[in-house]
Amino acid sequence: MKKVELIDVSKSYDRQKDVISNINVTIEPGEFFVLVGPSGCGKSTMLRMIAGLEEITGGTLKIGEKTANRLPPSKRDLSMVFQNYALYPHLNVEDNITFGLDVKKVPKAERKKRAHETAEMLGLTDYLKRKPRELSGGQRQRVALARAIVSEAPICLMDEPLSNLDAKLRAHMRSEIRRIQKRLGITMIYVTHDQVEAMTMGDRIMILHDGKIQQVGSPIDIYNHPANPFVATFIGSPPMNLAGADVRKEENVLMLTNGTQIAMPEGSLDEIAEKRVTLGIRPEFLMPPETGIGLPVFEAEVTNVEVLGHETVFSFIAGEGEWTAKWNGQWQIGTGDRIPIAVDTGSACLFSLEDGRLIRKAADRQRAVRKEGAAL
Repeated sequence: MKKVELIDVSKSYDRQKDVISNINVTIEPGEFFVLVGPSGCGKSTMLRMIAGLEEITGGTLKIGEKTANRLPPSKRDLSMVFQNYALYPHLNVEDNITFGLDVKKVPKAERKKRAHETAEMLGLTDYLKRKPRELSGGQRQRVALARAIVSEAPICLMDEPLSNLDAKLRAHMRSEIRRIQKRLGITMIYVTHDQVEAMTMGDRIMILHDGKIQQVGSPIDIYNHPANPFVATFIGSPPMNLAGADVRKEENVLMLTNGTQIAMPEGSLDEIAEKRVTLGIRPEFLMPPETGIGLPVFEAEVTNVEVLGHETVFSFIAGEGEWTAKWNGQWQIGTGDRIPIAVDTGSACLFSLEDGRLIRKAADRQRAVRKEGAAL
């Protein structure tokens, strides 16, 4: 296992404007590290710089303890899985898997042994003699993954490998890739624009926007304590609700622009220096009054309803825009209804209007399962 370290890394195509700037992060050995962000944020460019497919304009890249800025891709001791699979159509599955080993002059018997072991791990044993055109999308993706695994490189890079698959197959492949990474103990750097993939797969995730790091941390820490409004709305589905609010310390309330008053927990506004802030709250913390007994309640007019069977998601006007609430179960709510909504203000975040930084964290809401035999 090897760590990957980026120190003040930047990338510019015209030597004037950086498309990636001031990237400082250490990816630990054996870690599943996810780069996530919207299209054009620089995540694939960063992966290609680590792979040696793009030149690093500034800063230092270390792989293990070795500076890798000038190392060719073949000397970086890593494998890569591309978005489009990149399989050779004229070769069968076994030959596709072992192609890199053939180039490295690995003995034929060893190539065959590794190919069959990897195929068994990925459920490809029955397809070794088939051509790529005879396989489904998920099977082709597993062949691409097998080709990366069979090299036994300590670092594996993945560039949006699941984006061409349907939703059900993506969910299956997410757990498959995670299971294999844990089993092999390799360092995996995974690029995606899908925040669900980032949340469910990564030990840590890095959120990029306009070529700059917005936040690095564990998925649950980023979900609970987003560093700024961009992270708050990018991570989470539906995203965090945001609204500008006046701080009224004497009454201990936040006043939204549409006149809605939200009572905050006692003393929670005492340390807030700003007179106006951005209030952020997740949809699951807006709940029915009978569920949120003792919580502050306000009334709102419903603008849209989606009943999903196991939960009901609806929108309403709050401040200068729409908010979304997510209630467990099936609720008879119609567009235009005015309904009471309880708000768990202990789970609210406050952001500075000036620079977007987080100035009040939400309370942690993680729960633990009591193990058998543990003390009550």
